[in-house]
Amino acid sequence: MIIDSLDVSYGDMWGSYEGPAHPAPMPSALAARRHAAGMPYAVLLSSRERPLAMVERWPRGRWRLYLFDDASRRARMIDFEPLGTDKLLEVRNTRLKASDEQGDDAGAESGEGRSPARVPHCPAPAFGDWQVFVPFLAQQGHEPAATVVLNDVSVEEGAGPLRPTGIERLLAPGPRDTPDGPAVVELADAGMLRITSGQLAVTDPGFLSDPRIVAVPPGEYPVTLSLLRTARSVEVAAARVTFLDTPPHAWKMTLRADEDPGLLGEGEFYGVGVDSGTVAFMDATRAVDDEMLDDEVLDEQVFAPLSFVDRSSVELPGSEGGPNLVAFSAGRGDGSYPVWTGRTEEGQAVCVVVDFRLHPTDQEMETSGGTGPSPA
Repeated sequence: MIIDSLDVSYGDMWGSYEGPAHPAPMPSALAARRHAAGMPYAVLLSSRERPLAMVERWPRGRWRLYLFDDASRRARMIDFEPLGTDKLLEVRNTRLKASDEQGDDAGAESGEGRSPARVPHCPAPAFGDWQVFVPFLAQQGHEPAATVVLNDVSVEEGAGPLRPTGIERLLAPGPRDTPDGPAVVELADAGMLRITSGQLAVTDPGFLSDPRIVAVPPGEYPVTLSLLRTARSVEVAAARVTFLDTPPHAWKMTLRADEDPGLLGEGEFYGVGVDSGTVAFMDATRAVDDEMLDDEVLDEQVFAPLSFVDRSSVELPGSEGGPNLVAFSAGRGDGSYPVWTGRTEEGQAVCVVVDFRLHPTDQEMETSGGTGPSPA
């Protein structure tokens, strides 16, 4: 097959996904920003809607190239490491077995090594310079023309990262229509949170290494839960800790210093990661190295009590006069959830809200045609 043109599209890394198109496509402008920031992304090279190659940009200047067979399955994997500043060295070239050759273990290696007849390096591509990888198509039986035209067929820029629409509605009691049917929002008092250091931490209490931090005045502040009650269950839809008795002027995504919203795709967000089914508000000093938060204490005083269906929150006291911890169940369990900080016009923190995404946002309703939330 002579290849004289290729369609170029972009998306997230594919992982174990197999298919003819990106499972999570992104605009070329977003991929370019991720390239400049050293972040991973994937480039799909197709001909007549048939995938021929996928290029993955990995951290630290590494690249991976997959070549596809006639059934749109990954048939060969080639890994590259940086060689100086302007070249890539081919370090691994692996033929991948097809699933019908080996049962359920698709993707296992059947042979590997670099052919001595091939030049084991190529130029390191600038963004968009995918001609670098065109000669490798010959390893899958294709014949690139002397000139191969690249056509950008990536998706258009959308509305960008998840927007903070409808945050107040998360904590307004009353009936709701949800993707799962009729429901009722009820508010529950989860107690008072004591902050002594001037820094609030939002984190999974079982994994404290990288909390989201918000600067607030020292003091004691009320924690409120939004409970979504359906005919089948009661789940925590959102949690709020309030610092000022005034409506927020604006809502901001709660970011770490190294996070750039410009690197997020349509509806994406930076959030709090959850691996224990639990989120906590606490003083940031407790998120460093606190013997009160060892596994045994957490199991007995936090995770076990929250395992009961009628218990949505729990307080873990600190030493006398010291900061405490208020933990609560994370929506429907593990995942990543957006954390929003409501601020005054002058920039003071009014409240912090964790949205467990049980309600579709206005943005999600627009992009999904009213069918409910789209994946983060």
